[in-house]
Amino acid sequence: MTVRREAPGSPVTCGPGLPVIAGPWPSYQQFRHLSERERWVLYGSAKAYREALEGQGFVMAETYDQFVKRVTEELNI
Repeated sequence: MTVRREAPGSPVTCGPGLPVIAGPWPSYQQFRHLSERERWVLYGSAKAYREALEGQGFVMAETYDQFVKRVTEELNI
């Protein structure tokens, strides 16, 4: 994941005017103590949130595969 720094008020875009969601994304490591079922629920929520943003036209700096790898490692699932 990359973090892009732009001047205040400048839109961050990628390609033909698409907004980019720059990181860092929140970490899920603090939820490792939860039961496995609760961690799977959080994983599903994280995927649904990302899908909703992408459905609105946002482009993520982190690829989907990188996202899945990171979240599953952070949740230890």
